[in-house]
Amino acid sequence: MEPNKKFKLVSSKKTRYLLPNILTLAGVCLGISSIKFSIDGNFNLAVILIMLAAILDALDGRVARLIKGTSEFGKELDSLTDFVSFGIAPVLILYFWELNNYGKLGWAIALIFSVCCVLRLARFNLTKHENNQEWKNNFFEGVPSPAGGLLILIPLIYELSEFNFDINVKNFTPYLTILIALLLVCKIPTLSLKKISISPKTTVFLLLAAGIIFIALLFYTFETLLIFGIVYLISIPLSIYIYKKQKKHSTKISDEDHEDIL
Repeated sequence: MEPNKKFKLVSSKKTRYLLPNILTLAGVCLGISSIKFSIDGNFNLAVILIMLAAILDALDGRVARLIKGTSEFGKELDSLTDFVSFGIAPVLILYFWELNNYGKLGWAIALIFSVCCVLRLARFNLTKHENNQEWKNNFFEGVPSPAGGLLILIPLIYELSEFNFDINVKNFTPYLTILIALLLVCKIPTLSLKKISISPKTTVFLLLAAGIIFIALLFYTFETLLIFGIVYLISIPLSIYIYKKQKKHSTKISDEDHEDIL
C-alpha cells in the first residue's frame, strides 16, 4: 500500500511566505471596501479603512523581512495592492465626496492622481542602490503611495474631525490632490525609516509612543490623522536637509577611500 500523503497548500518550507501575502491581500480588500462605503456616503468608515490598509502595508514588508519571507511574488503583489488601495480608492472617495462637483475637471484630477501613483510604483520597483549607497535605503524618491493616499484625504478628514477653524477646506481639494500627485512622481527625498536602528534603551519609550498613538487613533481618529498628515508635509523640507547632509558625508568618505587606493 502507498503511504498516505497529507494535503498541503504550500510546501512546509514556504509557509513563511503566506503571512506577509495574507496581510497584503487584506489591505487590498480594505481598499476596495472603502470605495463601496464612499459610494454609500459612509465617508467615516471609508477613511478608516484606508488608514487600516496603510497600517497593513507598513506591517507586511516588515513582517516579511522579520521572518525571512520576502519574495518577488510578494513584491509584485504589494505594488498592485498599493495601486488599488492608495492610487484608486482614496481618490475615488475624494471624487464621490467633492471632486464630482467639478464635472469633467474633477474626474481629470482623479485620473492624474492615479496615473502619478502607478508611475511612482513602477519607478519604485526598478530602484536599486549600489553597495556604497546603502544610506539611501532610509529615503524614498517622492512621497510613498500610502502616505499620498492619506494626504489627499486631508480636507475630508478635517471635515470629519471636530476641529473648527472656519476654513472651507473643500476649495483646496483639487489643488491639494494635484500637489500630492506631483509629490508622488518627483524625486524629492522623503524619510522611509526602514533601516533605522533602535537602541535597546529606547525600546520602552518607542512602545510607549506606539501605545499613545494607538489610543489617540482609537478615540480621536480623524484629529490624529489630520495632525499626522500636516506633520508629514512639514517634515518634507527636513527630509531634504537630512538627505543632502548624508549625501555630502557619503561623498566625502568615498573620496577619502579613493585617495587611499591611489
